Amino acid sequence: MIFTHDAEHALATVVDLINTAPAAAGAEHLGDLAGLRAFVARNRFSDVGELTGRDLERVRDLRARFHAVFQAPDVPDAVRLVNDIIAEIRTTPHLTDHDGYDWHVHFFAPGAPMGEHLAADCGMALAYVVAAGELDRLRTCEAPDCARVLVDLSRNRCRRYCDSRTCGNRMHVAAYRARRREAAPGGPVPG
Repeated sequence: MIFTHDAEHALATVVDLINTAPAAAGAEHLGDLAGLRAFVARNRFSDVGELTGRDLERVRDLRARFHAVFQAPDVPDAVRLVNDIIAEIRTTPHLTDHDGYDWHVHFFAPGAPMGEHLAADCGMALAYVVAAGELDRLRTCEAPDCARVLVDLSRNRCRRYCDSRTCGNRMHVAAYRARRREAAPGGPVPG
């Protein structure tokens, strides 16, 4: 394990959030409050009150800002982007052991609005990634027709695709077929 369970959960939440955008998902998955409620349920947020249009607007803004961290060309740019996100929140770190998980730290104030909750926990998780010298683990899928992001938590940093069953499998099949064409009689002549 590279990061604590709660940091890994927050990173998975950031990935899911970024991948709700039209560029990654093919359509807007946070177009309304129903989409936001589905996102909250899917990521098992705790201590979330009534969601509002303002929450939706803030979450969509954070989505773009988190995506910018994944696209940062270097560590100083990533540091600036992460610091800008977490500078806007009032953190209230506290230990909690909800939902069957052992003790872990939440950085948002109990009852905080959804955007603040997301900015605090996910912003701090991204800060841990940068501080640990692991910025290269924040990636975009290498499939040429995919814009989804991922966090490579593999030991040897070998994860290349957002999903091994879709993009990964499709790229492996394409590579296999290309090798078969090369090996076939009458195939391309080496130059």
